[in-house]
Amino acid sequence: MADKVTIADVARVAGVSRQTVSNVLNTPDVVREETRRRVLDVVGELGYRVNRAARQMRTGRSQLIAIRIDPDRDGINGSVLDRFLHGLTDSAARAGYRVLLYTADDDRSEVATFEDLLGAYEPDGFVLTGTHHRDPRASWLLDKGVPFVTFGRPWGEEATTRHPWVDVDGSAGTAAATRHLLDAGHTHIGFLGWPAGSGVGDDRRAGWVRALAGAGVDPTGLSRATSDAVADGEAAARDLIDSDPGVTALVCVSDSLAVGALHAARSPGLAWREEDTRPDLPIAVIGFDDTPVAKAVGLTSLSQPLKEAAANCVTLLARILEGTETARASAASPAHVLLEPSLVIRQSA
Repeated sequence: MADKVTIADVARVAGVSRQTVSNVLNTPDVVREETRRRVLDVVGELGYRVNRAARQMRTGRSQLIAIRIDPDRDGINGSVLDRFLHGLTDSAARAGYRVLLYTADDDRSEVATFEDLLGAYEPDGFVLTGTHHRDPRASWLLDKGVPFVTFGRPWGEEATTRHPWVDVDGSAGTAAATRHLLDAGHTHIGFLGWPAGSGVGDDRRAGWVRALAGAGVDPTGLSRATSDAVADGEAAARDLIDSDPGVTALVCVSDSLAVGALHAARSPGLAWREEDTRPDLPIAVIGFDDTPVAKAVGLTSLSQPLKEAAANCVTLLARILEGTETARASAASPAHVLLEPSLVIRQSA
């Protein structure tokens, strides 16, 4: 066989037409599963490699999806995006795309990076993370007509109709965590969150409020807001516990704050308090994101379906790129997916 395997070679060995091979490699959804598997098996057997330069000249597309990578802050929450990136890379490869990574310090530098990447590498589209109120990145891409999808809702007015997005329902997660604690006998349940104005943080706090209200518990005075660091979580937990000795459980907006809360909850004289009317009930702590650290320290935490979220991001973006979905979602047919997290129960609650 010739040193360079061609698409005609794959077609001949697989017993299909060259167009079928092309469809398997470019638009696999239009090919029957049995045929697709046979062609892919032959592709692997023969070692066929797609000529991406030729494909780009033919289709005008680079088959690249760009996404920002964030610096590792505390060794805990950075793992969330790492797992999402792994899922995105895997899903993108299955759909015939490759992931292009870039860094940016803030919104302004990220928009500048958009321009650089579009000029140098011509990515077909972007996946944005870390969405927030008045996000200029989304506005820039919309104005330029660049296809994109966000992992995270567009927070603010008319948020659900601006563009395609995939997100995890943080409110549903913290509500489930709070109900779990209520069912375990806790009634005085505190919340450690981020300062008001964070779309994600406010959403997660809302679930805790809703669950307490449903149980007839007034949340007033039971929450603290702080920056997202272990030391800050410990300080906030101590402040809340010291000001209200009746607190027996804490729901936290992140695993970073929850690990800090665990330090406070397990301190001598706090985890098992003699003055507590329920001495058999230690201070329970629940985090959010189910990071590897949570597993290592026995922290009950809410797990995001990151692999599923990544797959949905690729699906929505591919639909735009293939012309079956518009970049700007309509109110009649909003292109968005909201997934629910699951509670992973461990020793802390």
